[in-house]
Amino acid sequence: MNNIIKKILDSLKNLISSAEDSAVGIDIGSSAIKVVEIKKKGGKTILETYGSIALGPYDALDMGRVTNLSVEKIAEALKEVLKQSGITTVSGAFSIPIQSSLIFTVELPTQVKENGLATIIPTEARKYIPVPITEVSLDYFILPQKESSFEEINTVADNSNIPQKGTEKTNVLVVATQNDAIARYRSIVSQCSLTASFFEIEIFSSIRANFERELSPVLLIDFGASRTKLSIVEFGMVKSYHTIERGGADITDSISKSLSIPFSEAEKMIKEFGLFGNPTEKSLTDIIRIHIDYIFSETNNALLEYEKRYNRTISKVIFSGGGSLLKGLKEVAANNFRAEIEVGHPFSKVNAPAFLEKVLETMGPEFAVALGLALRKLQ
Repeated sequence: MNNIIKKILDSLKNLISSAEDSAVGIDIGSSAIKVVEIKKKGGKTILETYGSIALGPYDALDMGRVTNLSVEKIAEALKEVLKQSGITTVSGAFSIPIQSSLIFTVELPTQVKENGLATIIPTEARKYIPVPITEVSLDYFILPQKESSFEEINTVADNSNIPQKGTEKTNVLVVATQNDAIARYRSIVSQCSLTASFFEIEIFSSIRANFERELSPVLLIDFGASRTKLSIVEFGMVKSYHTIERGGADITDSISKSLSIPFSEAEKMIKEFGLFGNPTEKSLTDIIRIHIDYIFSETNNALLEYEKRYNRTISKVIFSGGGSLLKGLKEVAANNFRAEIEVGHPFSKVNAPAFLEKVLETMGPEFAVALGLALRKLQ
């Protein structure tokens, strides 16, 4: 009898330990749901499983199409992808889409103390938020001060007798999320009989998955299905954010209409040829380039604005999201930006079987948000 009780207790202990050391990230996008499960074992972060499911079929649309599904349909799809991936945990971390939030920076006098921000930020935020402050949830982060360059340090040393002007402002990054959006995601969680460890704006999850410890400003371009998201990150914090209302689904739709072919066939052509061109359909590259040129033009405008405001230039561009897998994109980007170009490899942050290495490197950008969520939960 004692042995039986011991076995039961040991099983419960292992189950509790496994639950504590396991983390699931759930990224509900406009065209697909991505899930990732990781665990801590022996001090290492191990990839347990991952999965994806297209949302188009749940709205009688092609895979890859942007959808606007009901809570019930999203819950149905989420249950299915969790089942397919073999994820049995009842708790997960969820991303909130950027279109449900507003990100901006406010400047405050340096005399304002950190413990006084909770009172001041709601008042300042009213200047930027087009809805009543009661309809959003606010979060905020003090942005690090610009690190002095080698030249600036030496300039100060050479002019040590001249009084130096101190920093006059403190920059605070503010994130306002619609309460209705949070309530909608809570409904999805509830319908799946899950619990939410936390909700996080998707770009912060993506940054966590794609960045190491870059000190110089880095531009993260997240190519999504419905929009392209730009984040300029410095010292691990978002210094500037911009959304371009054009994404991968728009490119596919243009090809489908221009060449009079089904959406699914256009999607296959993009994946096979990308910007390198199709010998039998020479207009393919031209159609894709129109969209990419527009996205990069808008990106350069955002960079120019950042450079004027902070007197800083980016050192690197990191691609993320499903659209970053477009063949030839990196080469075109090299002609548009005076910076190192890199495709994100989020799964490099976890340990996985060697035979999966190539697959994970290729698919990684699509799973950046889901992995970033799981990584935060394990922290």
